[in-house]
Amino acid sequence: MNRVTALISGVRLITRTDLTQVASYFPFTVPGLPLTCHLARFLATKQGKSPNNVQKVKRNLDKQEVEIMQRMTVSALAQAMNKDFDHIFEALLNTSMDLDSLEPQSILEEKWIKEVVKRSGMKFKWAKLVESKERENKDTQRRPPPDTSVLVSRPPVVTIMGHVDHGKTTLLDSLRKSQVAAGEAGGITQHIGAFLVQLPSGEKITFLDTPGHAAFSSMRARGALVTDIVILVVAADDGVMKQTIESILHAKKAHVPIIVAVNKCDKPQADPARVKQELLAHDVVCEEYGGEVQAIHMSALKGDNLLELAEATVTLAEMMELRGDPTGLVEATVIESRTDKGKGPVTTAIVQRGTLKKGCILVAGKTWAKVRFMFDENNCTMKEAGPSNAVEIVGWKELPSAGEEILEVESEKRAREVVEWRCYQDEQDKQKEDLQAIEVKQQEHLESYKKDREPLAHLSWRQRKSALYKANRKLMAMRPSEKVEPQELSLPLIVKGDVDGSVEAILNILDSYDAHDQCQLEVVHFGIGDVSENDLNLAETFSGTIYGFNVGVNKSIQQVAIKKGIAIKTHKVIYKLIDDLKEELSRKLPPCTVENVIGGLRYLNSG
Repeated sequence: MNRVTALISGVRLITRTDLTQVASYFPFTVPGLPLTCHLARFLATKQGKSPNNVQKVKRNLDKQEVEIMQRMTVSALAQAMNKDFDHIFEALLNTSMDLDSLEPQSILEEKWIKEVVKRSGMKFKWAKLVESKERENKDTQRRPPPDTSVLVSRPPVVTIMGHVDHGKTTLLDSLRKSQVAAGEAGGITQHIGAFLVQLPSGEKITFLDTPGHAAFSSMRARGALVTDIVILVVAADDGVMKQTIESILHAKKAHVPIIVAVNKCDKPQADPARVKQELLAHDVVCEEYGGEVQAIHMSALKGDNLLELAEATVTLAEMMELRGDPTGLVEATVIESRTDKGKGPVTTAIVQRGTLKKGCILVAGKTWAKVRFMFDENNCTMKEAGPSNAVEIVGWKELPSAGEEILEVESEKRAREVVEWRCYQDEQDKQKEDLQAIEVKQQEHLESYKKDREPLAHLSWRQRKSALYKANRKLMAMRPSEKVEPQELSLPLIVKGDVDGSVEAILNILDSYDAHDQCQLEVVHFGIGDVSENDLNLAETFSGTIYGFNVGVNKSIQQVAIKKGIAIKTHKVIYKLIDDLKEELSRKLPPCTVENVIGGLRYLNSG
């Protein structure tokens, strides 16, 4: 027999010679078969394999893994599988599940979730529960109330409030022998001014002069919150006006006592008695009518009765027994903030506790500072500032917002921790707001989806799918081109101001705009400081207009703006900026056609 090797089910035919050699190791006989037909089977081992044996390579198919969890909705499962709703629907065909009641928000049982994944040629794994560790609160807070043994007397913080052009700044000028009103644009105050005034008697009073224009309501509210006494200035020839009433409300909300200064009593048409009667309607009862509010008749321009007003203020402060803690960490409030070309970010603050010195580490909002310099209202350097002192602080990393609380911390490392924590908190709050907005949109979408599916509820899933396909195809054919220019009018704005309070006032005015259906008003960017190249780029991108309030524009910026056709409008008086903005909006609106019939023709029949 020739040597023929065949691989048939692991059996090899061998010759007698081969069989004799094998028999010496594995003696066996097969009954009924001749010796030449003995069968032998080699065992495959790791050490030795038959050279003619062919290995079968198993192909490992990498299946896509799908993370599943309990009570998944159809839409959630489709998203996890990167499929659409119809795929889930088709995967559940020929099962006992009621497909007609299946909706994207339907909750699937565990067995159906696994069945869909298996039928899709994928493998599932249970989603891991991620435990989010709560971040340690690194914020800083105000100190507890101080011990009375460390308290010392402090100057009162007095805010001068009232209607525009009633003589607030002129009154303050007369008290501190300065000429601030003469240098103000339009003769009105447009910022909060903080001054320390020393009276001839030696008493010190910190005055805050707030603007009276309607646009600066938030500034007046901020001044009332950090003050001890409010001097309400009312013109004797004008009486109680809109901003006078607003100032009274701010003072009452802050629970601050009021002293009424009836100004301009030197004018022939002055009527102080009428002013006091008008104040009664707003629960400001003067002493003449049995109340507790002092009313001083005066003339700020001529300096009449200024000492009486100062004495009334000092007397009320003594009755209030104002005391402060000059020890420990500093606590203060930002009155105003601005960017200075030579100093950088600068804040005007009122110290409420502790003693501020050079080198202190301060935190305000989401920024911090190492105090480099301190200045008073006359731009003179200060070595320290105690309670009730107004001070300009230089050394901020970024510009804090007006009204922010200033707290001193131990080190720069601690300041960074506080700022990081506050930024983290803001991000978490924003995520919560976004999540709520998303849930509202999802609910609206679900209601709209159910409303669209109600007419198709009686159809089977195949009929419903066909009807939706035809409807969507019709909608796609009727969809307008995406390149069509928008028909609605819009006015993009870039707002720049000299201080934070001015920008705040302008933004409050823009928030009151309620004619978006006629012309869309969009604030693309707002900031503090002079008009920059970045502002020009934004204005060019959005085809916007730059409005500046008490800011400068250098020649190079002006030349670039002219070449690019960008309008830059700067103003120094707030109401002029408002009027300019109204005119710009009016030019954007389409002309209103009004038909007035002034006559008609009547035809007479001659016959």
